[in-house]
Amino acid sequence: MAVETPFRNLIPELNYEKETARWKNVVKALTGPAPKMGHSPRNEVWRKNKSVLWHYPAKQKKYEIPLFFVYSLFNKPYILDVAPKTSVIEGLTNLGYEVYLLDWGAPGYEDKKIGLDTYIDKYLRTAVKRAIRHSGADEITVVGYCLGGTIASIYASIADEPIKNLIVATVPIDFQPAIGPDKWTEGIRNGDINIDSFIDVYGNIPPKMVEGMFRAMQAPVYFTNYTMLLSRAHDQRYVDKWQRMNKWTVDQVPFAGEAYRQLSNDLFKENKLVKGELVIGNKKADLKNIKANLYVISGSRDHLILEDQSKPIMDLVSSEDKTYVVVETGHVGLALSGLFGKIVDQWASSRSNPL
Repeated sequence: MAVETPFRNLIPELNYEKETARWKNVVKALTGPAPKMGHSPRNEVWRKNKSVLWHYPAKQKKYEIPLFFVYSLFNKPYILDVAPKTSVIEGLTNLGYEVYLLDWGAPGYEDKKIGLDTYIDKYLRTAVKRAIRHSGADEITVVGYCLGGTIASIYASIADEPIKNLIVATVPIDFQPAIGPDKWTEGIRNGDINIDSFIDVYGNIPPKMVEGMFRAMQAPVYFTNYTMLLSRAHDQRYVDKWQRMNKWTVDQVPFAGEAYRQLSNDLFKENKLVKGELVIGNKKADLKNIKANLYVISGSRDHLILEDQSKPIMDLVSSEDKTYVVVETGHVGLALSGLFGKIVDQWASSRSNPL
């Protein structure tokens, strides 16, 4: 007669076939080939140095005013076209928008003297002019994501070009509320960490250092993505999404030294944008100069950019039509899920001159 052990029911029965498949997916995700990024049809409109202006044609054009995307200088912009069906750009072109994207490219050592002045007043301004001419439109909508939103806002404050709408998502405007280790923030602001000396020696901020900065800002949250992979590796769709997210997270680009010097000193340390003291190309970048329709999007689970950093723009611009929304998502999840495109369309569709 068999004796029933009291611990028998406390030990879960393992589905060895399922567990084997799960661990195979973990290994594949960590060591296998990277998934393809960038799926939407596009054509090159203009190029300057490493930067390229891409045009993504509408599947069936429904709006006169095109969307012009400005992405961060820290990361590669393919997060906006990361996978079929969840691509921000694909979603918007399917909805009838002509979409333009300025890809800043990866600066080399020879680009170490490129500053925010050059990026904004030379590259971005010229690219917007080319997009307006290429599209045949009289006005344009500028869309900025993360630091790209900061750059788009600065540009809009000095632009002579006809910007009808300005959309910024997960955007740092007020740099006083800082994300990251307190000692790191304190060290930069009081001069114990000398960014100028580092840039003078190295020229640009190396990609691995950029990655390290983001890890420090997100720790210990950064490591939860690996535990989530372990727990959900049996779900092939989740694994595919995880691979795409992980590839983008570690696929950093160098940050041009002079641009980072300005970012650190003028924005992070001196907070000149909020104070109305920032000067770009001999023009004062005062946000009160912005009169375009404004749409600001924040994520309630954003661990990189706080609402307190984004919301001040609402009181600093002169726009009469301005909207602020908070979405239940994180900093990258807004783009990775394709949700960003749907939220843009909800607001922009009535402000883009429907045909």
